[in-house]
Amino acid sequence: MPKKKATAEVANNLTFLKTPTGINGLDEITLGGFPKGRPTLICGGAGCGKTLFSLEFLVKGIEEYNEPGVFIAFEEKAEELALNVTSLGFDLKKLQDEKKLRIDYIHVDKSEIQETGEYDLQGLFIRLGYAIDSIGAKRVVLDTVENLFSGLTNEGILRAELRRLFQFLKDKGVTAIVTGESGEKTLTRQGLEEYVSDCVILLDHRVVNQISTRRLRIVKYRGSLHGTNEYPFLIDGDGISVLPVTSLKLDKPVSKDIINSGIPSLDKMFPTGGFYKGSSILTSGTAGTGKTSIAVSFADAACKRGEKCLYFAFEESPAQIIRNMKSIGMDLQKHVDKGLLKFYASRPTMYGLEMHLVAIHKAIQQFKPNVVVLDPITNLITIGSFSEVKSMLVRMIDFLQENQITVMFTALTLNTVINDLTDDGVSSLVDSWICIKDIEMNGERNRGLYVMKARGMQHSNQIREFVITNDGLSLVDVYIGPEGILTGSARESQMLLEETGQVLHTNAVGRKDREVLRKRKLLEAKIESLKTEFESAEEELNKIYIEDEIKRGVMNKTRQQMTDLRSGNKDVK
Repeated sequence: MPKKKATAEVANNLTFLKTPTGINGLDEITLGGFPKGRPTLICGGAGCGKTLFSLEFLVKGIEEYNEPGVFIAFEEKAEELALNVTSLGFDLKKLQDEKKLRIDYIHVDKSEIQETGEYDLQGLFIRLGYAIDSIGAKRVVLDTVENLFSGLTNEGILRAELRRLFQFLKDKGVTAIVTGESGEKTLTRQGLEEYVSDCVILLDHRVVNQISTRRLRIVKYRGSLHGTNEYPFLIDGDGISVLPVTSLKLDKPVSKDIINSGIPSLDKMFPTGGFYKGSSILTSGTAGTGKTSIAVSFADAACKRGEKCLYFAFEESPAQIIRNMKSIGMDLQKHVDKGLLKFYASRPTMYGLEMHLVAIHKAIQQFKPNVVVLDPITNLITIGSFSEVKSMLVRMIDFLQENQITVMFTALTLNTVINDLTDDGVSSLVDSWICIKDIEMNGERNRGLYVMKARGMQHSNQIREFVITNDGLSLVDVYIGPEGILTGSARESQMLLEETGQVLHTNAVGRKDREVLRKRKLLEAKIESLKTEFESAEEELNKIYIEDEIKRGVMNKTRQQMTDLRSGNKDVK
């Protein structure tokens, strides 16, 4: 057999096995989970979530993959651990009673290690081996490994025992997590665990401008590809959620289906009658121009089509939005009651940007909406720089496009350099951009709306007057008066003036028509009279012709009789 072919066959037979963690989003980043039968190091500072991360790995392994687990705790007792994760819905006591989970607390006295100077982990191996064998464990967690070596100063012993520990775990065939505390210049306090681990994940909990954000990064993963970015993760009542944005390939599906905006006159500005499904739309304008009203109209239209809408509000509470929209004829409460509309309201300062992204990502995955509204995204600027907000929105749009979810963003324009940058930067990401501008004229302020861009479709380039009434939203066609474009009361006044002129013109035309009609009748009467007069004259003339004919006949007859008498014809009478 050729050498190359034999090598290829051997490679094909060597499959890199992975153990799915069950942690939301993590398996997508690791492309399948942790290396099966090998140890993984989870390291990070205090409060970054190492213990919770490890416990969820065990609980999800039991519940979703039927893989029993062992948790060796060096800091917290079993009762304390069970109590700490109760709020997440993890019932550790029940799992222990069912012989699916074993929690063993081991107290290590640092002073004894320092005094004797001799140290090995043989006792731990015996205890750990028994725990694994007693329930047939497939997963093991050691939390935290520093407690085993905190009193040791001999690096040789430390390295040797670490290798023994990791080799022991491999020999037992368990997929293990070893947690470690961050060092000053190294990933762990000893700076050795990361070198002997097959997979190293770094957790980080940073606070910037009084806003905290948790992030995760895969430092190394022997024998496997993996995501290399920093990924934000969220700890809430459902456990840990990691945002699996590993790449931003432009290979998302596209749709030719059209959805309307809920404003018929706005839809008419697009020959297609609306926006493409799965596209992103930005509505920007200054304060009070009706951005939220357009966004709510968009959500209302989706609910009327029977679609689900998730509304992220960063400025107003749901109750405020529902109350305010009633004044323009939109009843959102009925959509909420039907389960078609759901609000997710929070202050931007509640989380960092990445945490917001994770929370939004999770809410979308749970509710599975057809349409999403973010109102307004410019409030996020208060908790991050422009580039960070743009990066977040790129991830957001990428995720929504992949799931064919149509999204409408609103953005506040303040006519400042920062907001101009925001408008220009964000608008380059979206498919359609609707701008609302203030038009100040004749002592009043009105709204002008136009479509700045619409990828893949033609659109009107005209500015329409945007009107908000008790009956809803509408766009009024451009009105050009004698002095140019007119809006608001000037337009109404000019329209009234023109309407009055039209009435006067119509009245004048009617009067002319009636005068013409009268003249027509008069002429027709004259024609009839002349016709009668002509017939009388014609009849008189005919009478003369007849009398002349009779006279000639009588004269001819008389002349003939006279001629006959003179010629002796006695028979003449």
